[in-house]
Amino acid sequence: MSTVCGKQKQDSEHPYLSGNFAPIDTTLRPTPCTYTGLIPSELIGGEYIRNGSNPVTNSDLGRDAHWFDGDGMLAGVLFQRSTSDASHVVPLFVNQYILTDVYMSAVENADRLSTPILPSITSLVSPFSSLAYIIFRILRSVFLVLLSHLPGSQQAIKRISVANTAILFHDGRALATCESGPPIRVQLPELETVGWYDGIKAEGEPDTLETSELSEAFGGRGLLSFMKEWTTGHPKVDPRTGEMVLFHCTFAAPYVHYSVIPAEASVAKDTRILSAPVPGCSGGKMMHDFGVSLSHTVILDLPLTLTPLNLLKNEPVVFFDPTKPSRFGVFPRQSPSSVQWFETEGCCIFHTANTWDETDETGSATAVSMLACRLTSASLVFSAGNLIPSQPVHRKDKTKARPMSFFAKYDEDQDIGDVEKELSDEKLPLLYHKPTSSEGSSAQSHLPPISKDDEEQCRLYYYRFSINSPEPSITHQFALAAIPFEFPTLNPGMEMSNARYIYGCSTSSETFGAALGKATKIDILIKADVHTLLQRGQTNAHLGLGHVVDNRNIAQILASTDPLDPIRAFQMPVNWYAQEARFVSRKNAASEDDGYLLFYAFDESQLDEDGHCKEHAFSELWILDARSMADVVARVRLPQRVPYGLHGNWFSEAQIRSQRPVEGTRQMPVSRKPIAVKLSESI
Repeated sequence: MSTVCGKQKQDSEHPYLSGNFAPIDTTLRPTPCTYTGLIPSELIGGEYIRNGSNPVTNSDLGRDAHWFDGDGMLAGVLFQRSTSDASHVVPLFVNQYILTDVYMSAVENADRLSTPILPSITSLVSPFSSLAYIIFRILRSVFLVLLSHLPGSQQAIKRISVANTAILFHDGRALATCESGPPIRVQLPELETVGWYDGIKAEGEPDTLETSELSEAFGGRGLLSFMKEWTTGHPKVDPRTGEMVLFHCTFAAPYVHYSVIPAEASVAKDTRILSAPVPGCSGGKMMHDFGVSLSHTVILDLPLTLTPLNLLKNEPVVFFDPTKPSRFGVFPRQSPSSVQWFETEGCCIFHTANTWDETDETGSATAVSMLACRLTSASLVFSAGNLIPSQPVHRKDKTKARPMSFFAKYDEDQDIGDVEKELSDEKLPLLYHKPTSSEGSSAQSHLPPISKDDEEQCRLYYYRFSINSPEPSITHQFALAAIPFEFPTLNPGMEMSNARYIYGCSTSSETFGAALGKATKIDILIKADVHTLLQRGQTNAHLGLGHVVDNRNIAQILASTDPLDPIRAFQMPVNWYAQEARFVSRKNAASEDDGYLLFYAFDESQLDEDGHCKEHAFSELWILDARSMADVVARVRLPQRVPYGLHGNWFSEAQIRSQRPVEGTRQMPVSRKPIAVKLSESI
C-alpha cells in the first residue's frame, strides 16, 4: 500500500498537495478495521461516507492547485453486522475514485499528462494570471476534451464535473455532486460508480414505467442546455416529502434555473420542476449553496462572480466586489417566478446551516429565517489555492456596526475592538512546521499565506426575511457568536424546521484570516443552541448587521462549566485535526441532540519535519457523543489515511437496502489504444 506521500520532495511543492492534503493513490475494497470503545448499535448496517478532491494527475507538485480542485474520491466506513453475532459489528473501510468522464480520460492518458485536464481554480482567480495565460488554460482544456472524442480514445469527456464536493441520498440513489455538472450515482456500500443522473434516471439503471413517462431532463434542449445541467453541490432533500430541491447556475441569463424532484413513491408527483428559470439574478455567480425550508427556497445572489465575461473587464474569472450588495431571492418552493429579492451589505456565503418558515395562526408563512456561515470577504477562495488574498476594493465605515456583546451598552468609545481579533495571537499559516536549522527562512516559501485583513470574519449568521410586508425587508441579520464557524450540520430529521442545535467546525485560532488559512485544520467542534442565542439576539433592539450575540472567544467557551451554556465546544487532542462531522440520531432519542457526530481525524505527529506524511500514516473515524460534546464513544483505526476533504453523509441500513436496481456500473477500460499525440503541458 503506497501513497503519494512517498513521492520525491520538490522545492516548489504546493501545500495543498502535501501533508494530509496530499492525494492518495491507493483504493481499497471493504477492509476490516480495528477499533476501541463501543460502537453504538444505531450505526450497525449503515455507512459513513465523505467526498473530497484527490487529483489523479499529480506528477507536477509545483503546479497551480486548489483545495476545491481534483478528482472526486469517496472514503467510507461500513458498520457491517457480524455473520456470527448479529449484535456485533465489523467496521470496514472502503475508498474509491468516482469514475467521472474526466477521471477516466486522465487515467487513460496518465503517461502523457503532467497537469490535470481541467484548469485549476487557482489559475482562474490568481491576480498574477495574465489574460493570455487564462485563455491558454481554458483552450488547453477544450482541446483535450475534443481530443477525447477522436477515434482511439476509449473515454469521451461528455461532462466536465469531477463530482468531488458532497454526497447525499434521494429516492433510492446515492448521488455525488459538484456544481460543474449533474449529480452522479454511486452504489453502496462498495462505492462503485453507476452513472450520471439527469433528473429522471441514472446511466446504468433499467428503464421503468416511471422514467419512461418523463421526457424532459436537466438542461432541457437548446445550445446552452449543457450549462443548465450544472447543479449545486448541495441539493436539499425534504425529510418529510422526500423531494429533492436543487438549482443550476450558468453564465447566461437568466443565470439560475431551479428543479424539484419528488420521490417516486410520493403522492404529490405534480411537484416535479425541471430547470425552471429564476428571474432577477444579477449575473453569473459562484453560487455554492442555498436555503430550503418546508415551503420556501432562498437563492444567494452574492457579489462573488464566476464568469469568463469578467476577462473582458480585466478581472479574474472569479471576482469578489464588496461594494456590490448581497441579494437573497425568496420564493415559494413551487413558484420560482414569484421570487422576492432582499438586499444587504456584500458578503460571501458558501454554506447555509438551516432554513425554516415562520407561520401565522392559519399556517401561512409570514417570514423565512436562515442560518448561514457568513464571510466578509472571498479570502477562502484565494487561501485554499495558496494565493495571497486580494485586497478589498472598498470597505464601508464599520464604526456604526462594530461587534458588540448582547450584554454590552452603547457608548461613544469608537476604539472598541473585536474580541475575536484582540485575543488572538495566531500568526501561523496552515501547514506551519518549525523550520530546521538547515531550512532557514526559505522553509516558509511554500506555505499558504494568511490574510492580513483584520476586518475579516467567518461566523454563524442569522437572517430573517419578512415575506408578507408591503416591501421585502430583512428584519434581522446578526452573528450568533464571534468564533469562526463553518461546515455546519444538524439532526437531519430537523432540517428545514426550526431546529434547536447546529453543529459546526472551528479552530483554536481566533482571527478570521487564520481560520481561512486553516480551512481544514479543524481542532474544535462546536454545538450551538440556536434557540437560546436567537432569543437573546431578538430581544436586543439595537442588534443588527455586524453585531454579535455571544462575543466570547474559544478559550472562554472551552473554560465554561455552565451546563446550560448555549455554546459547547469539543477540542481535539494536541496535533489531532478533525474534518466535517455528520449527525446520527440515537434510536428512540430523548431529545433533538441525542445522537452522535461522526468525523475523520488525523494525527499530524505522523508528518515529518518537512511536513510530509510518514510511511503508513493512517486516519481514524471518531464517534463523539453529540449531547455531551465531551465523550468520544469509539475510535475506528483505518488502514490508511483520509486526506482533508469536503462533505460527508450518513447512509442508514434501510437506505442501503432500498437502492434502486442497476444494470451495470462504470468500469475502467482494460486496455487502451494510445492517441498519437503527446498530451504534455506544451499543448
